[in-house]
Amino acid sequence: MVRLFLALGLLSAFGAMALSAGPAPLGAPGQIRLKLRTRVQPFPAEDFWTEGSVEQTFDTRKTAIVITDMWDRHWCRGATERVDGIARRMEPLLEKARNAGILIIHAPSETMDFYAGTPGRKLAEEAPSAKPPAELELQSPPLPIDDSDGGCDTPGDKEHRAWTRETPLLTIAPGDVISDSGREIYNVLQQRGMTAVFYMGVHANMCILNRTFGIRQMSRWGMRCVLVRDLTDAMYDSGSRPFVSHAAGTELVIEYIERHWAPTVTSEQLTQALPQ
Repeated sequence: MVRLFLALGLLSAFGAMALSAGPAPLGAPGQIRLKLRTRVQPFPAEDFWTEGSVEQTFDTRKTAIVITDMWDRHWCRGATERVDGIARRMEPLLEKARNAGILIIHAPSETMDFYAGTPGRKLAEEAPSAKPPAELELQSPPLPIDDSDGGCDTPGDKEHRAWTRETPLLTIAPGDVISDSGREIYNVLQQRGMTAVFYMGVHANMCILNRTFGIRQMSRWGMRCVLVRDLTDAMYDSGSRPFVSHAAGTELVIEYIERHWAPTVTSEQLTQALPQ
């Protein structure tokens, strides 16, 4: 398995401790054990990838969840409808994760004016400044889908700023952090000794990868990133390359992230692993 991870190039991105961490003792407080899905390239000379997995232990007190751009409204009607469905499945998981000691970070980009002066904003703004390390040199191959037209799959929708806040279907509880800044979020993670970040929200091919707090940047800063793959979506229209269904396009993006950036897990796995 280590050889396969080396082939994938995840050793530097995911961290050597991700490969060496031993299993948690049964009943260890604050520890959750997860089977993460990834993609490996057994033979570097061949463009052949296959599914792989690795079991990892995470300390809930050193783990954060970043909720990415789960806005109240999107300019694309199809995206808005899918966000509502994701939010309804996300909310009970967040409550359980919060109770287990996982830090919840709400990151609805471009809506910080709405949250000005709130306790969650202050937690982000007042975290001591932490200088990120030298960035890891990680490659970013092209996406497997064409989203150059914005990726909306509901005809007639025109791109504009439709959002004002995070969807009210998600609770912002005392102790939760609110920020859309990569540096602010990194400050919070360092202040609290966080070592792992789980991502959920939208959209996997855009914001989750590319925001200043997204998987690409946090991976380059050496954070252990994991995508919750059934609590995300892609901006993709089946009329664009590679001309597959929206669901298949989203899965292609997830597989791309597993190949090049981060392993994934399901919300069911995470829910079951958290303390009852």
